[in-house]
Amino acid sequence: MRSSPSDIQSKRHRRETRFLITGATGFLGSHILAELLKQDHQVVALCRPKGSQSADERMNRLLDWFGLDSDHRDRLTVLEGSLDRPDLGLSAEPFRRLQGDTHEIIHCAAETRFSSRMRSDSERVNLTGLDYVLRLAESGKCRFFHHMSTAYAAGNRTGICREALTEPAGFYNVYEETKHLGERLAAQRCRESGIRLNIYRPAIVYGDADTGRSIRFNALYYPIKVAHFLRHLYAEDLANGGGKAAAMGVKAGPNGRIHLPIRIEDGNDDGRLHLLPVNYFTRVFMHLMMNELEGNVFHITGREPLTLAQVIDYTRRFLNITGLEAAPAEAFSSDPRNGLEILFQSYTEAYHPYMQDTRLFSTRNTDGLLKSTGIRCPAFDYSVFERCMEYAVSVDWGKRLFP
Repeated sequence: MRSSPSDIQSKRHRRETRFLITGATGFLGSHILAELLKQDHQVVALCRPKGSQSADERMNRLLDWFGLDSDHRDRLTVLEGSLDRPDLGLSAEPFRRLQGDTHEIIHCAAETRFSSRMRSDSERVNLTGLDYVLRLAESGKCRFFHHMSTAYAAGNRTGICREALTEPAGFYNVYEETKHLGERLAAQRCRESGIRLNIYRPAIVYGDADTGRSIRFNALYYPIKVAHFLRHLYAEDLANGGGKAAAMGVKAGPNGRIHLPIRIEDGNDDGRLHLLPVNYFTRVFMHLMMNELEGNVFHITGREPLTLAQVIDYTRRFLNITGLEAAPAEAFSSDPRNGLEILFQSYTEAYHPYMQDTRLFSTRNTDGLLKSTGIRCPAFDYSVFERCMEYAVSVDWGKRLFP
């Protein structure tokens, strides 16, 4: 190995370690970046421009959202580059400096869309981009590679998923597949280069449980966003005669309630949603990263998985609707989907495997390091759900997130 655990720990303690983060403007990467800066670490963030905004402008806007002051920002270097280009899109001199100055890499950049139509993008980011980052690690002074994967790299399987590299029988989508292949690639290359490797596998991460704040509104949020959109659409129609609503079986109820006749297939009594808040994820990640110095694989999950029926109940309460309910698969054989159900399914189909997931994720490695730390995932009750969804609506599901 390139460096001993004691040397790694000593350099971190003296704040001599320089971390490179990819995906620093993403959901998980941004929270890790903010936490490292708060703890006075030196960080380099690889960031691409977007639209009319430069990499520096994007990063400053994000750090404003986190409320970081100039003292914390002084420890950050922003490099304008591109993950999917050789040498990360950097010219020769900046790339050479990065090789010499990077001690640990936290690789969070990922293409998270599920659609098979996005296969080329997923492979370009999750595999080719990872390859370029690994080339930097191999050719420079990197001694520890922290690879952000997903619990769902376990693929299409049932029962207990171990904290280890496994061979799934198949995958629900291209995201799971490329993240699984990425784990394999990182493990092989780091082993061959003497670079220590931690693989982190979070389940479904939502916003801050205490404040409700978030910078991403996919995964858990997306089906609720669709239901919110349909409620608003048909409430307006009902106020103007209700012709379209009547055609879909939508009705007005007392106290502003709206009846949306939408059954969501719940084909498995053992199905669960594995959810955790981003503030808990960040604390767990930082503890694992700082305390696992040999290299390991970690699942990061919530306290108790939720049933689809629980999430549906929360959604009905929050949106003040009726009609939304879970239904067994056989119900659709005798009573085919209505127009509204077909519409809802077309928007949310990619998320259906996660609404009734039978996978269970072992957390033996994670629990071993969290023991006696007091770090505990908050329960995902209605108050947390309401807080998160109120924030999402207040920023129009991210459209008004930044001024």
